[in-house]
Amino acid sequence: MSLETNGKRPPTDKPASPPREHFIPIRKADLAQRLASDIQDNDTARDQFQQLCRMLAARIHFDYHEHLEKLKNSYCVFDPDADTISLGAETENRHTQLAETLFDNICTLLERANYRELSKKDLDEALEDAGSLGFHLVIDFDLFQRLELYSRGITEEVILRRCWYRFFWPVKVHTTVYQRLVLMFRFTEHKDLPKGVDTDTVYLKVFKGIPKQDLDALLPGTHVKMTLFDQGKVFLPTATGIAMAVYKLIFFAVAGLFGMLALVFGLLGYAVKSFFGYMRTKEKHQFNLTQNLYFKNLDNNIGVLFRVLDEAEEQEFREAILAYFMLWRHAPSEGWTMTELDDVAENYLQTGFGIDADFEVDDAVDKLVRFRMVESDQNERFRAVPIETALVRLDEEWDNFFQYYNVEEEQTT
Repeated sequence: MSLETNGKRPPTDKPASPPREHFIPIRKADLAQRLASDIQDNDTARDQFQQLCRMLAARIHFDYHEHLEKLKNSYCVFDPDADTISLGAETENRHTQLAETLFDNICTLLERANYRELSKKDLDEALEDAGSLGFHLVIDFDLFQRLELYSRGITEEVILRRCWYRFFWPVKVHTTVYQRLVLMFRFTEHKDLPKGVDTDTVYLKVFKGIPKQDLDALLPGTHVKMTLFDQGKVFLPTATGIAMAVYKLIFFAVAGLFGMLALVFGLLGYAVKSFFGYMRTKEKHQFNLTQNLYFKNLDNNIGVLFRVLDEAEEQEFREAILAYFMLWRHAPSEGWTMTELDDVAENYLQTGFGIDADFEVDDAVDKLVRFRMVESDQNERFRAVPIETALVRLDEEWDNFFQYYNVEEEQTT
């Protein structure tokens, strides 16, 4: 399906406040250090907590290393930058099925890294509004077998826009900006695809600082749309010249023909000049767009997987260590409910760092329960186990990762 914009929608006023996100924008090392510095009454407890942070980070890293290996094996078939040979061949149906599974797995990973899927409505709004450089783009969605966009970190910025209905005077416009934007797509066979584009591969890209109205500029297969105003600049002089020539030829003597022709050719020359001026402006826009995206592109293809996996791993550590610390140092002996823990964690982030985050308490608690660092009672109140016990249990997690049992050695002993 191809969506087009009519260019008639005026810039919007200040948008509604962006939704609170689960993402905690603090490096895990910085968060661990800040929490440890809050333990001022007991040097032993502070040392134990620092050791707990190292062990917990290593435990979570092990899980994500295994997940990375699985994703690498899944993506190798679709990696456009692969320089290794494939030892097996898949049928077309099997290949399509593997691609769909890969998309689903990457989408799940992005959600674990607290990215949010952008809807069709988001794309429609981007298409309806002019780009920040004043051009409208048209996307042909028929080029894609599958297209996914995910964002994280929504902020509001002010840009300058020149609008015809305000006589091209610069106007300050509030716009939504995505701090991180991940794009995934796979092409389908189409006559408009550039030569050499492989429809069997899956492309991954991640950008930073992308205004909402420029979402369409990131997609391949887009082209600049000439607005009604641009068309008028080119074609009105031509139409006016023809109309005036006909009028003058009817009502004036033949002696004035050369003057009329001069007028017509003058107007036609102006139209040609306007057209090539528009084309130069369009090329300048494409150059600025390419240059702009060059500095906003963070990673591509397999590099996107490494980046997003690392972000998801750090986010899981932040959630888990913050939840354990709150339960360990601040919860009463009977523990807290999830709601109480959620409120305390969000308040700590707000007062300590100025971060208004929607703490993902259920994921944090589930992880701590799985690692046996937190226990609950029949009333679903959660308590942290003593830190000495938590260290022992994390150590047991490591000891039980690889269960190698040598039968011959056991028999000899």
